[in-house]
Amino acid sequence: MTLDRTTTSPRLIDRAPELSGAEMAAQLVPPRQFSHATLDNYRPDSEFPSQAEAVDAVRGFLTSWKPSGGLFSRRKAAPPKPGIYLDGGFGVGKTHLLAALWHNAPGRKYFGTFIEYTALIGALGYRDAVQLLRGATLIAIDEFELDDPGDTMMMTRLLGELVESGSRIAATSNTPPNALGEGRFAASDFLREIQSLADRFRTLRIDGHDYRRRDVQGSARVYSDSELDGIPSQQPGVVTDDSFTEVLRHLATIHPSRYVKLVDGLDGVVWRDVSVIHSQTDALRLVAFVDRLYDAQVPIFSSGVPLDQVFAPEMMSGGYRKKYLRAISRMIALTIGQDQ
Repeated sequence: MTLDRTTTSPRLIDRAPELSGAEMAAQLVPPRQFSHATLDNYRPDSEFPSQAEAVDAVRGFLTSWKPSGGLFSRRKAAPPKPGIYLDGGFGVGKTHLLAALWHNAPGRKYFGTFIEYTALIGALGYRDAVQLLRGATLIAIDEFELDDPGDTMMMTRLLGELVESGSRIAATSNTPPNALGEGRFAASDFLREIQSLADRFRTLRIDGHDYRRRDVQGSARVYSDSELDGIPSQQPGVVTDDSFTEVLRHLATIHPSRYVKLVDGLDGVVWRDVSVIHSQTDALRLVAFVDRLYDAQVPIFSSGVPLDQVFAPEMMSGGYRKKYLRAISRMIALTIGQDQ
């Protein structure tokens, strides 16, 4: 017997979150899975010395907040650069190191993905966003995006103003989730794109194996509609139940800066009749939403087209390929992780 979803399960499309600027800023913290990340519990792979070197570099960056030991030590020390950039393949621990740096930094600080910062600017306006972030000791940017020239220029301008006001910047690159060797020149791309800020960053390359490659090489789990009917009662907590088309339509009505509130308190999402996306606008909204689901570790239960095949082939060969690959990796992890 098919359950009446309208009476037995909450729906994602009935959620309409609102966030003030202060609430948006309060959400700019490391994802839940990195809430306890430290430099001590990062385990460098001895096969790749650059990982231990990166830990030492982050420790050195942290000492820049400490007062010098005396007059002579001040004369000998070169002024530290206000920015550090961690460049490397997917799954080598860049986000862990960035979160560890954030946890150890003093004062008011922010941690978010490139998409989250641009969404903040879009929601508040550029000047109000600058005022909100001004005075922070650290701005940590995970997965700095280089595929949208307009957003890159806007973020470069923002970071320039914040550095001038005394903030330090730490960033990581966005590299493809399923190809360790791809994107190895992200550091040079990054420095070229940020131009006037380039000489203020110390760039570090982190080599290593992708610890999540087993997830990337898998396939998203697909359920039958009858199996989905039982998920809300089987999965503890709050599980929403919607058609995939309704979800995409609803995401278009909510600013991406509020997606974090959209997933707040959820323990699972059911998406019925997933179909291939041909609209790039819809696809990019889904990418942003999947990032929020992944940060909160909210599992996805879906029917229809497997989520690793949701982006049309022409999109996977286009300029936003890296974004789509990352989203695919995360959707696979959120589906196959349900049995782990």
